[in-house]
Amino acid sequence: MVDTSNPFIARDIPSADESMVVIRFANPKGIDFQYLRSMIHDSFMSRANTIAVPGGKMELAMQLIFTPFIWRMMERRKRACGLKWLVV
Repeated sequence: MVDTSNPFIARDIPSADESMVVIRFANPKGIDFQYLRSMIHDSFMSRANTIAVPGGKMELAMQLIFTPFIWRMMERRKRACGLKWLVV
């Protein structure tokens, strides 16, 4: 973490373990924040639509957040391609 009152005092770039990743959801509908908090150790909610996770857990957080979106997109694609073949 860098003291924002004087950010130029920091001599080294903070490591991932010394950093926090703040993830804000513009539309949090369907996001299970309790599940995310239970899966990502030391994470916390800073606002109703914002979760903060340790920098070293960023990859895990991205995986947990994006995987359901990707599965839904793939399902929609399957249904769209299947319907196209029925119409043609």
